[in-house]
Amino acid sequence: MNISTQQRGLRIWSIALLAVGFGLLTIKAGGAILFGDEAARTAAGNYVPFVLWFNFLAGFAYTAAGIGLWLRQRWAVWMAAAIAAATILTFAAFGVHIYSGGAYELRTVIAMSLRTLVWVAITAIAARALQRR
Repeated sequence: MNISTQQRGLRIWSIALLAVGFGLLTIKAGGAILFGDEAARTAAGNYVPFVLWFNFLAGFAYTAAGIGLWLRQRWAVWMAAAIAAATILTFAAFGVHIYSGGAYELRTVIAMSLRTLVWVAITAIAARALQRR
């Protein structure tokens, strides 16, 4: 195993762990608001239901993509790209919601920005690391 192969392995390992961890935290956080008590929903503030549902369900996709990356499956690169694209589309719809005067929390803007950056980066890193030789 040469250094390049070792570096690629470390990159895949790192993004796989990031994806799984991010997925599990997303499921926990979203589930607490969706299925928790009124206090959890009140603490969430002006959450936007379609964004919350998207993020909660995406958490399962994050976890699956992370497992696929860990196993070095090429389909996981495509799944990461689909997650990135779906996140961008949801973020755009959220932007329309805001522009239309809908209530929202600034932390949602920050979280969606982070999610977009993370999944675009995971896709780019995975595509390079798992490229066919």
